[in-house]
Amino acid sequence: MAMTIVQSGEAVTLLGGGALGADDLALALARAPLLVAADGGARHAAAAGQAPRAVIGDMDSLGDAAARFADRLHEIVEQDSTDFDKALRNIDAPLVLAVGFTGGRLDHELAAFHGLVARPERRCLLIGAESLVFLCPPEIALDLAPGTPFSLFPMGGVGCASRGLRWPTYGIDFAPALRVGTSNEVTGPVMLRCDAPLMLGLAPRSALDAVIAALRAAPRGWPAR
Repeated sequence: MAMTIVQSGEAVTLLGGGALGADDLALALARAPLLVAADGGARHAAAAGQAPRAVIGDMDSLGDAAARFADRLHEIVEQDSTDFDKALRNIDAPLVLAVGFTGGRLDHELAAFHGLVARPERRCLLIGAESLVFLCPPEIALDLAPGTPFSLFPMGGVGCASRGLRWPTYGIDFAPALRVGTSNEVTGPVMLRCDAPLMLGLAPRSALDAVIAALRAAPRGWPAR
């Protein structure tokens, strides 16, 4: 089992070195004030005048931030995982709000989605310019307004029963090469029950607080891989 570098009873903001909107960091910190940077995310932190509790990664993208945060660097030299994964697996918190990992290079964004699935025991919400992405827990209840777009994207073979979506999903065998669930729509309070830790949920950024509340309230269940 990976060591824990940061442990918190409250939500944590994880800052990456990728594309970052003008208010992304402030949005996350307002809800999760404890800041951790993944490698190059430390440069964003320095530019914003923020001091992360820890900087985790292979330290190949720090630049001038290396000297500024020298007392809180946690170098993980292996190259078999991304800096997002290195950081996420070493944060023990009820919820991680991750910014700076979507947009920009598509391979980095896809790797972040992989990281959500690779660490099902770490509850994490990726905050992008337009969308929120999270790994669906075994059960989750989302209080979203009717008409809200909501998508399901499988990262492997998975079933997901639902209530409160215009197009029901019960009995569908989802898989990346077979069936995905993009562009569904909320008709009322949403309930999802997934049978494996392989389904990504996608909601608009405007639903941030509702999704955070749902993830906080959802029961634990997926073990570490």
